Amino acid sequence: MRAFLDTNVVVRYFTRDPPEQADAAERFLRDAEELWVADLIVAEVVYVLRRVYRIPRPVVASGLRSMLGVRNIVTNNPALLLRAIEIYETRRLAFADAYIAAAAEMSGAGTVASFDKGLDRLGTVKRVEPA
Repeated sequence: MRAFLDTNVVVRYFTRDPPEQADAAERFLRDAEELWVADLIVAEVVYVLRRVYRIPRPVVASGLRSMLGVRNIVTNNPALLLRAIEIYETRRLAFADAYIAAAAEMSGAGTVASFDKGLDRLGTVKRVEPA
């Protein structure tokens, strides 16, 4: 089977909650031929695992890196996602901010228009405030 994964399948797998859906998610993830994970889904997974389940940031980051390394998981730009996860984990930015910073780094633009001063502590992108 080839399919796009929804957030709830990934969350069930990571949290084991509820157990019967977690078991089904695990079987599906193991047996599927190719599973596409959209970047938006990764962001939503981070949000749910942190805000709803209160899973620590390093555990979330480690789980996502492991998931992205599985043979049948496909993303549009795995390098971008891995860099965003790294920034998210080590610089303690929100995942959306980490993602846009990683995208700015990788695009060569190197600049992010934002009012969020947290981006300043990254040091690899320039933040400009709209005036």
